[in-house]
Amino acid sequence: MSFSLARILGAVQLETREFLTPIIIRVIGIPGAQGSKRLTRYGSLIESSKKVQPWRQDIRHASLESYEYEPIDGPCHVEIDFLFPRPKSHFGTGKNSGRIKPSAPHFLTSHAVGDIDKLCRSTLDGLAVTTGGTVLKDDSFVVSLTAVKKYVERNEHPGAVIHILPYSLTY
Repeated sequence: MSFSLARILGAVQLETREFLTPIIIRVIGIPGAQGSKRLTRYGSLIESSKKVQPWRQDIRHASLESYEYEPIDGPCHVEIDFLFPRPKSHFGTGKNSGRIKPSAPHFLTSHAVGDIDKLCRSTLDGLAVTTGGTVLKDDSFVVSLTAVKKYVERNEHPGAVIHILPYSLTY
């Protein structure tokens, strides 16, 4: 059995599998990267980043609004577009206050927002029932993942757009 990825009609599809209906979840909030855990003086483990818990809550709320079925308990592909606000330093001043400077970067590579793998980890945990989510029975059912970090466009809110593509086995 071959599991090589092939792009067909703009959707990622595994050779021997067929996708079911995609699930789209729009999360509004500031994405938080899941870093290390730290030990408290009482012996319990807590997240080092204070952004993770609010981000997971945002994911749960958006999931409840967008997906009202049983959790997915089969293999799926997940695509996540993380959307971050541009810093004020990217914009001009005075009469150019609404314009992005030509020197502003196109890609988000700042250390402040976190590594993309840690952003994905916190997001998938927010979707999984095992960690309080409502969409995936467990994040281990994600067999392929695509993620992008980018700045929001005008009139767009920061957060994430999550596409979950469950697929049925066709043997």
